[in-house]
Amino acid sequence: MMDLQPVDPEAVTPVATDAMADVGDVQLLARMGYKQELRRQYSTTQVFAIAFSIMGLVPSIASTLSFSLPAGPVGMVWGWFTASIFILLVGLAMADLASAMPTAGGLYWWTHYFAGPRWKRPLSFLIGYSNTLGLIGGMCSVDYTLALMILSCVSISRGDGWSASRGVIYAVYVGLILFHGLCGSLSGRLMPKIQTFCIYINIALVVATVIALPIGKVTRGGSLNSGNYVYGHIDNETTWSTGWAFMLAWLAPIWSIGSFDSCVHMSEEAMHASKAVPLGIVWSAGSAFVLGFLVLSVIAATMDPDVSATINTKFGQPMAQIYYDVLGRDGALGFMAVLCVIQFLIGLSLIVAASRQAWAFSRDGALPFSRFFRHVSKRIQYQPVRMICGLVFVSIVLGLLCLINSAAANALFSLFVASNYLSWGTPIFCRLVWGEDRFTPGEFYTSRLSRPIAWVAVVYLIFGVTLSVFPTEGPNPTPSNMNYTIVINGFVWLGCMAYYFLFARRWYIGPQMTVDESASTASENIIFVPVPHALPTETPAPFDYKKE
Repeated sequence: MMDLQPVDPEAVTPVATDAMADVGDVQLLARMGYKQELRRQYSTTQVFAIAFSIMGLVPSIASTLSFSLPAGPVGMVWGWFTASIFILLVGLAMADLASAMPTAGGLYWWTHYFAGPRWKRPLSFLIGYSNTLGLIGGMCSVDYTLALMILSCVSISRGDGWSASRGVIYAVYVGLILFHGLCGSLSGRLMPKIQTFCIYINIALVVATVIALPIGKVTRGGSLNSGNYVYGHIDNETTWSTGWAFMLAWLAPIWSIGSFDSCVHMSEEAMHASKAVPLGIVWSAGSAFVLGFLVLSVIAATMDPDVSATINTKFGQPMAQIYYDVLGRDGALGFMAVLCVIQFLIGLSLIVAASRQAWAFSRDGALPFSRFFRHVSKRIQYQPVRMICGLVFVSIVLGLLCLINSAAANALFSLFVASNYLSWGTPIFCRLVWGEDRFTPGEFYTSRLSRPIAWVAVVYLIFGVTLSVFPTEGPNPTPSNMNYTIVINGFVWLGCMAYYFLFARRWYIGPQMTVDESASTASENIIFVPVPHALPTETPAPFDYKKE
């Protein structure tokens, strides 16, 4: 082991920090090789709000009902309950890593840090691209769904059976993407407050839905479905076996609770990141578990017992049909309008998180035109504006798939699940197989349960990726209802590896140090030992490195 001198404080002075920023955050980031370039301004609650906002519980449930409805109330309610337990375990495994090493590019950084010497660079390259493209797929999915929601409101208000053409859907989608890019670029100082607002409006919608649906059902002369129906009735509107139809209902929570890695990507803007980031992950996954179960129980108690009628709604959104049946035209429009507002906020939070991951990856020289996109605008509140604009452009181009048919659009959006699950599972797996001796816990740690939790998380994530490639309507699918996830994700993963071995292996060295602007990697040769956070008035603690 070789002792090094403490890092020069001037070398790690942040370019932009909030007055409340913890000196320990800057030191912790410097120990991973990076200087502070973004503004630290997110509290623990606001880091949690990023993930909770992207989940947008009621809009996400509304968007994914088509996955769970075919299995009936049992698939909706117990499918959510069961899958959410495993997703929470994934969150705990990720929180252990996020507390020890909080950085915006966490997933590929951890992969490089923990993987065996031969696998460090190719695996981190794959995970960086997979995570980035998965988040872009999420952006496309959210805004495409929002376009459908807005147009379903138009359909309800017109009442003449009108439905939007694919060209109209794409035009609305492009407008939403552009507006999200503009807001994400210009609202840097306001974004933490916007995230706090997102918590209130999401919880308010949960409460309103839980109260309004039963009251509306009864006041309109209907009766609530029995407890036996809500928690024990099984349907199967697919041609799969009933058991596998139930497993496919897991896709609803998989899609809905699929964004807590956004807390990781906000690490370099979080105050007391080693505590804020893991708590944000666990709080968001846990709250979605509990509140989602409650909302789905109420939906099952108030919806039309004829599941097929809701699935085949003329409004294009099963949730819109449920609101319409229970609350009437005006009530449905009111709730759908609020859903649209929250869905918009989901897209805004997602473009913020995605831009941080992509920016971190370009900082390490992995993306095309990295030197251009890694720029942080000091004029516009220390935001990675160029990267946000790049993501908007890519999303508009990829969104052209929705002009073909719904199967093509869904294939693109499947990137959000399969690519993110691969990105989540790989660093956890690398830690278990190669890097346990390099792992030093941070302020959040699941102690003796850490390894068992991590192994369960890896097995579940492998199953989740497998589940995401199955056609949801049954075997022997037609071209129009085929699940093209394996095609799209296979192309992405194989393409990334081909790009790496043909070209990128010559220049991609993994995470690069920027503290002294050197081209060396911070995670390849050192064992990282975190230090306690220092208060702003304290003298910064020295940095301890251990050579392998």
